Amino acid sequence: MIVVTSYSVRLSKGYARIFADTVRKYREAVDFFIGVMMERQDLFVTCKGTLNGCIAVCEHLCVISKNRPTVPYDFSASFYKFPSYLRRSAIMDAFGLFSSWHSNRQNWEQNGRRGKEPGRPQAGFKYPAMYRDNTFVRIDDYTVELKVWIRNTWDWITVGLRKTDADYILRRCATRKECAPVLCRRGRNWSLDFAFEEKKELIDTLVEKRRIVAVDLGMNNACTCCVMESDGTVVGRSFLKLPAEYDCLNHLLGRIRGLNSQKVRHTPRLWARTVGVDRHIAELTARFIADMFVEYSADCVVLEALNLQGRKKGGKKQRLHMWKAKAVLSMVAGKVHRWGGRISTVCAWNTSRLAFDGSGRVKRGKESERTDGNYSMCEFSTGKMYHCDLNASYNIGARYFIRELLNPLSEKRRLQLEAKVPSVSKRSTCTLSDLRSLWAALAS
Repeated sequence: MIVVTSYSVRLSKGYARIFADTVRKYREAVDFFIGVMMERQDLFVTCKGTLNGCIAVCEHLCVISKNRPTVPYDFSASFYKFPSYLRRSAIMDAFGLFSSWHSNRQNWEQNGRRGKEPGRPQAGFKYPAMYRDNTFVRIDDYTVELKVWIRNTWDWITVGLRKTDADYILRRCATRKECAPVLCRRGRNWSLDFAFEEKKELIDTLVEKRRIVAVDLGMNNACTCCVMESDGTVVGRSFLKLPAEYDCLNHLLGRIRGLNSQKVRHTPRLWARTVGVDRHIAELTARFIADMFVEYSADCVVLEALNLQGRKKGGKKQRLHMWKAKAVLSMVAGKVHRWGGRISTVCAWNTSRLAFDGSGRVKRGKESERTDGNYSMCEFSTGKMYHCDLNASYNIGARYFIRELLNPLSEKRRLQLEAKVPSVSKRSTCTLSDLRSLWAALAS
């Protein structure tokens, strides 16, 4: 598979106004093409986002050529000497926004026009991609030339790259394919975001010899990991709590709630800090899971398939809104794929609710007098006290192996095994004890 990584390289100062004018001109071009697509919707609804699709139709309407001396919408009249590659990038961005608006409007009409009508699409915060030889030329490792909007025309300027960023790319990405960078602004600094592609062969180990890292993501504990083999043997386990980061996040959310109770609704700085801390927690969690994967030479990382849509209820609904479980999954996939590992998800139902030893439903929080309201601990029906997230990670790993062991089998063989171990027929109630029973049935 192809793994894509992006790295940001800060540009030398002194060109902020030039870069701002370039991005503004690009966004005006995107808005121009959006206007064309809105007026000629019949031509673009059935198009595809390819060179022979929306780009060909849009250029036929907007770009003058030798075979087209006149066009209905003259792009060059408002955008003098606009680079051709940048023009096609603007068309693709405009087509993406138009397609999203059109599908949202169709859904709105099918639902009886309930709610607010989807608004007209706009360029928003789109940034231009600097294509090689057309708007981007690399002079050496620390210097590039960019074609930008300057002195009321498109011309080349020489820009220096920050040495530490360039050295990092030279050291880490020398063997990877470099893609077109994107000119972006972060705060007061301008940078080029480079994307690098590399091909990786994923690990293809037999299920019987496979080792996985089963992960239970939480809100009180960042994550709980257990390393499991196909017969249910737990090789290792580890916890990530991040108390300082969660205290900081809770403190910021408490300040926001306090200001909201005083009718202060606009708190952008507090929200920016809160989102930053939340993002930092997600990054630390993904790094911890990836380190576990490398340390135990695992073949796959297994997580829960969480459904976070819909309205949140309860006292922790704000924390649920801030929970970056899907962001962690995306980060882990990017890290693990680089080492050839795989990512898999299993049903999240009852992973924490059922005991891994097969004793049935557990008691958590106020359901048990012995836990003192602590949701991190649970009480089994046998009276044993256990860590709830660790119990869930056992069940997550067991469900993965049960699925992988049963799927390749024929229907007849699978029914024979389900007759011996009836509990494996319903995946949402499978536990670690069911995996061990299934393994015994396979061995016999």
